Amino acid sequence: MQDFEKLGVFYLGRKFDQQSGETSPELVLYDSKDLTTHAVCVGMTGSGKTGLCLALLEEAAIDGVPAIVIDPKGDLGNLLLTFPDLRGSDFQPWVNADDAHKAGVSADEFAAGQAELWKNGLGQWGQDGERIRRLRQAADFSIYTPGSLSGLPLSVLSSFAAPPPAVRDDAETLGDRIAGTVASLLGLVGVDADPIKSREHILLSAILEKVWKEGRDIGLGDLVQLVQTPPIERLGVMELETVFPSKQRFELAMLLNNLLASPGFETWLQGDPLDVGSLLHTASGKPRMSIISIAHLSDAERMFVVSLLLNQIVSWTRSQPGTTSLRAIIYMDEIFGYFPPVANPPSKQPLLTLLKQARAYGVGVVLATQNPVDLDYKGLSNAGTWFIGRLQTERDKARVLEGLEGAAASAAAKFDRAAMEQTLAGLGQRVFLLNNVHEDGPVVFQTRWVMSYLRGPLTRDQIKALTAAERAARDDTPVEPELDLSQLAPVKATASPASNASSSPSSPSSSSRPVLPPDVPERFLPVRRPPPEGAVLSYQPLLFGAATIHFSDTRLGVEHAEPGCWLAELPESGDANWPEAEAVDLDLDSLENEPHNNQDAAFASPASSASKAKSYTTWRRELVDHLYRSGKLELFHCNPLKQYSHPGETERDFRIRLQQAAREARDAEADKLRAAYGKKYATLKERIRKAEQAVEREQAQSSSAWMSTAVSAGSTLLGALLGRKTLSATNLGKAATTARGVGRSRKQAGDVARAKENVESLQQQLRDMEAKFEQQLDALQDKIDPTTIELSTKTLKPKKSNIVAQLVALAWAPTWSAESGDAVAAWK
Repeated sequence: MQDFEKLGVFYLGRKFDQQSGETSPELVLYDSKDLTTHAVCVGMTGSGKTGLCLALLEEAAIDGVPAIVIDPKGDLGNLLLTFPDLRGSDFQPWVNADDAHKAGVSADEFAAGQAELWKNGLGQWGQDGERIRRLRQAADFSIYTPGSLSGLPLSVLSSFAAPPPAVRDDAETLGDRIAGTVASLLGLVGVDADPIKSREHILLSAILEKVWKEGRDIGLGDLVQLVQTPPIERLGVMELETVFPSKQRFELAMLLNNLLASPGFETWLQGDPLDVGSLLHTASGKPRMSIISIAHLSDAERMFVVSLLLNQIVSWTRSQPGTTSLRAIIYMDEIFGYFPPVANPPSKQPLLTLLKQARAYGVGVVLATQNPVDLDYKGLSNAGTWFIGRLQTERDKARVLEGLEGAAASAAAKFDRAAMEQTLAGLGQRVFLLNNVHEDGPVVFQTRWVMSYLRGPLTRDQIKALTAAERAARDDTPVEPELDLSQLAPVKATASPASNASSSPSSPSSSSRPVLPPDVPERFLPVRRPPPEGAVLSYQPLLFGAATIHFSDTRLGVEHAEPGCWLAELPESGDANWPEAEAVDLDLDSLENEPHNNQDAAFASPASSASKAKSYTTWRRELVDHLYRSGKLELFHCNPLKQYSHPGETERDFRIRLQQAAREARDAEADKLRAAYGKKYATLKERIRKAEQAVEREQAQSSSAWMSTAVSAGSTLLGALLGRKTLSATNLGKAATTARGVGRSRKQAGDVARAKENVESLQQQLRDMEAKFEQQLDALQDKIDPTTIELSTKTLKPKKSNIVAQLVALAWAPTWSAESGDAVAAWK
């Protein structure tokens, strides 16, 4: 059998002869790089569409390509049902009891039958339990259930994370992201909002644009507050109160608040954040197949999750470097309603964006459906690969042909509509037409047996059982609490003077702002958090430092500026405690010169040293000295690939980048290897063809010689038998001729044998060359494994002259203090 464990190719099945109804030994191997131009899979129920798509995802996992799998029906969780030992007891918990009942056997007997069926089915397609084991080891498989705790919870409402700078700096992309997020959120609360006419849509869009351009993440609770007190005064050229009065804004806020208050909705706030990078790779950098199961949700909730996820994927995609190799797969099953030809739901625009732009970043989109008439085929003309199974109606066939013709036109390829229509008419179960614009023509093939057990949609209890171990492992992981400098004891308003020389950071406070000398640098941290009910604002004095460390290394190509801000306690006297200072997510532009507009704010009295301007000169020098001693830039180094990590890049992210770099290098070397061997292969095949022709020619000559010899011998013998008593000269001549003919015949037979030996020798050379090619191809795979390779560390130290302290000042940190004594940072 032809080897299918090749680099960068997916084993999908074998070619199928529609005339005979038989499969051929020739395998259908799909180049993974072709998936960067996206794929569409269509086929009616029972066509084998799900099996084909699962096979594609299995092959991607084995090749180390991660995927996000959106599952509206609940049956893609079957990817986790892989049993390397192929025992009936492994299958038993997952068999369908109704199927066993229909078969008239017990569940155990039915499970044993399923195990035997899978073992035989895999064997017929050259697979076994070891390949299943390899699949399980190659990637991490997880099922996420947003809005439910049956699988791994996914927090989609705890934060509307700000998109990365690449998206924020692109007005059109940012606008698409905001429009999709707002439309899906309003759809979730039952508001059918037009982006142009709806005040709700316009207001929420303006709020998100304001906070996202500032790089701020907000939660749904924050959004409720911001709807009531928006950070904007105008919508367009008109006053906010004129366009959207506060009373009506309160009604919108109540709708959003009802989401938070509704029973069971707290599950939407739990679990992993909606982070695409984490969905594609584990914390250690291992590729992940993340299945987003949404079968349990309502239509509005599904649209919300899908739209939010797709928008996040667009942002993540645009933050990646360009590549020609496959980096990740985005697969969605049954896209009916999410990509319609006429309507414009929130999910459509990000899908269109991915289909048009994701190719440059190595992200392949795979869309599947059994309803081809409900797809936007103009958008799908960007798909370079079509998997087409059995279709239900002539209308379906017409729409598929329309899409194929559009894809061919986009790729400047030929398209024979009549031949394609005839081929589609003859497709059967598990038989698909593969139309790949990167290949010479379409191929009809039968899909291979999948390694995953296809038991059908999973129940919530089954999903819970499949994810129990992973959920338990996450629950047992201790979480280190974050240090919060604002979680100090709430201050109380007193009448103590601001100039109290003996005061300390925890000393009594004044209801008014302390008066400091004019040459003392003084800043206020921004109030970012809305006030809890009944809370008052208080300010606590801290020491603030902002500096930038410049790292430079021309040999490594590093030119990096590392800005930072720190908060420390104000010392009573002497040195500032910069080594214990806390790095904070602030910048100079976010600081304010005046306190927040709150008449009841209380101020704690600062230490006496804070009222002396020369203290800040000393503390500035100490900050530079501290950063010179402690400042460093650590880079990871991968010697086999000759690559260093980027400044600030984590080991996980570096290993993920190395995986892509190794895949690109592997694909490039494999292409060179195929090109080099391709010429040798063609030459050798031509020599074999000529040698086989020589065998045929020598065989023909040998047969002719033997026939001539036989006729001559027969004539001589016949003459003797017909009464010639004596040997005449003629008879002697004929006998000699016959003898020479026998000699020539033997020589011809020897020529045939030598020609056959030549063919066999050439064929052996071909086999040896193929074996050498496969050996060298396998060596590329074993050359480097970025997930396990040991990394070294390169440390860069700064020069003192490359450290610039922009500001050292007294910082007033705002805190919301409740009567209960609880305090929460207002600046975070």
